[in-house]
Amino acid sequence: MAKEPKDAAATPAAGAAPAKSAKRKKEFRKKREKRVVPHGIVCIQATFNNTMITLTDPDGRAVSWATAGSVGFKGSRKGTPYAAQQAAMTAAGVARDQYGMKSVEVRVKGPGAGRESAVRALATSGLHINAIKDVTPVPHNGCRPPKRRRV
Repeated sequence: MAKEPKDAAATPAAGAAPAKSAKRKKEFRKKREKRVVPHGIVCIQATFNNTMITLTDPDGRAVSWATAGSVGFKGSRKGTPYAAQQAAMTAAGVARDQYGMKSVEVRVKGPGAGRESAVRALATSGLHINAIKDVTPVPHNGCRPPKRRRV
């Protein structure tokens, strides 16, 4: 008797499968409007090991970004000024071409080697730089620093 309900359950499922595969009406989505951001903010974070460049709109929403690692540099080459320059050119190119960005305000953070070269690369990529601001966090004698390295 147990076999009969299983067979009965199997037959409706087999009949229901073709009903699911029937074609549905194709839904049309509205095409997303391209966001135009004529003025933006560039955040450059230059560490000793890498340089990160983020272009945002005035509200802080990211438009494009690039790092020395994402451009293709590996290891200790990521911390070089040339790697920072290439990352800045990549991020600025995307913002300029896809979002129509023309002028930027630059905020530089960190002690890395790519600080100057990233700002210069932004200028040569066709973005007009309105202001350059250093936003490196400086402790007012906060945490105790790590002990001195002996090499």
